[in-house]
Amino acid sequence: MSSTPYAVPEVVDLAVLNDAALDARLQALIDGKTKPLGSLGRLEALARQLGRILGREQPQLESPQVVVFAGDHGLAARGVSAYPSDVTWQMVENFLAGGAAVSVLARQHGLALTVVDAGVRHDFAPRPGLQIRKIAPGTADMLAGPAMSAAQCQAALAAGAEVVRGLPGNALIFGEMGIGNTSAAALILARLSGQPIERCAGRGTGLDDAALQRKLELLRGVLARHPSPVEPLEVLATFGGFEISQMSGAVLQAAAERRVILVDGFIVGAAVLVAARLRPAVLQRCVFAHLSDESGHRLMLDELGAQPLLQLGLRLGEGSGAALAWPLLESACRILAEMASFESAGVSNKEHQ
Repeated sequence: MSSTPYAVPEVVDLAVLNDAALDARLQALIDGKTKPLGSLGRLEALARQLGRILGREQPQLESPQVVVFAGDHGLAARGVSAYPSDVTWQMVENFLAGGAAVSVLARQHGLALTVVDAGVRHDFAPRPGLQIRKIAPGTADMLAGPAMSAAQCQAALAAGAEVVRGLPGNALIFGEMGIGNTSAAALILARLSGQPIERCAGRGTGLDDAALQRKLELLRGVLARHPSPVEPLEVLATFGGFEISQMSGAVLQAAAERRVILVDGFIVGAAVLVAARLRPAVLQRCVFAHLSDESGHRLMLDELGAQPLLQLGLRLGEGSGAALAWPLLESACRILAEMASFESAGVSNKEHQ
């Protein structure tokens, strides 16, 4: 491990996915299906990407996992959210009880659900489906100092990676819960993109106009308080949350293991943005589920060079948008594996005559 305070774990050494022969076989396989060339649109591109990530002409998604990271934020006490901080731990209980939106969608699609206490200001009773990886009971107030220390940031990255190493399968959906975390994500985006905070921050949990202006004023103050961090991990430690930091570590580990990463919305996007600034090849392993209704998400996706699968006006988080997009990944794999070719079906292929 490097002695620098913000070192990327040595395990994370991502190779660029560059198998021209596999790409050619995937394209030929798709083009040979009983359909006009390109007629399945973006589903064809998705099928090629899944094959490339998993290194197979007929990729199969095995033991898919939803992992929801939860953490509290010191800045929440200043009123950046329409909801109190207690909602964080209460929603963790709701996830575990099966009553949250992502819980319902995970059941519907056969996705295993794990909830991670990355730094919630509450003590949970141990139970199945819950992992306690608490770095601290919430981050610090960013107007007083960095959200976390360098050591805490490193511990969070390592904890997220460890969560992934302990889970089966080759496909992951990451979700989050943390009152105030749209502010943390907006600050990360603003500093890493160089865009003004007004373009990056939105209404979060549903702030009215006056509350939104107070939030923007507060976030401008935070950025002025910390003018120097520009390196990805220092930005993460200064402005992030424990749940965002653990997700960054989890994304890096999942990418290193060549798992498919189905990216949810704005908050998960911030974790991916940090990971991608550290290791750009992360993005080859990422499928972006949807464009959310949070105003900074389009800018986030542009920074990531990403084209989302869905646009449903969602702004819930939890991994819910990614769970909704999951069937598209299954369909793309089934098209490769089960759809007949012109030759096998005995159908004339006009476009190849």
